[in-house]
Amino acid sequence: MSLEPELLALLDGWVAERNSGSRSDAIRALIRKELAQRTLTDPNSDALGVVTLLYRHDTPNVLRRLTAAEHRWGEHIRSTTHVHLQGDACAEVILLLGRRREIENAAEDLRGVKGVRDGGWLVTSPAVAGGRTGHHHPHRGRG
Repeated sequence: MSLEPELLALLDGWVAERNSGSRSDAIRALIRKELAQRTLTDPNSDALGVVTLLYRHDTPNVLRRLTAAEHRWGEHIRSTTHVHLQGDACAEVILLLGRRREIENAAEDLRGVKGVRDGGWLVTSPAVAGGRTGHHHPHRGRG
């Protein structure tokens, strides 16, 4: 493969930043990422999601509301991690499996819980690593 010198310099910089073993490793990663993004254009595609939430544990009812929201998405949640931060703040990281649309709906529901100060989410395709979530049964009333 031939690249213009400017593009090659950018690639070499990116290889160094991400600690890739070689240009080939970096290019494979870019191809996988592109294919995963293409797969995720389908709202019914197999997906893995990570949701991060920040809140103050002393906010009235935030824990009760968050627990209720997590139970609404219990079929999809595989793991949660709760971390106590300084200043009575808490972080929660939630791993979800399912269809892309379900993961996005769950993420929006979770970060919309009253008392959550900030939240974000990431969705990816397990196919990038040659895997599947195994989560393909129909759901009623969601998505």
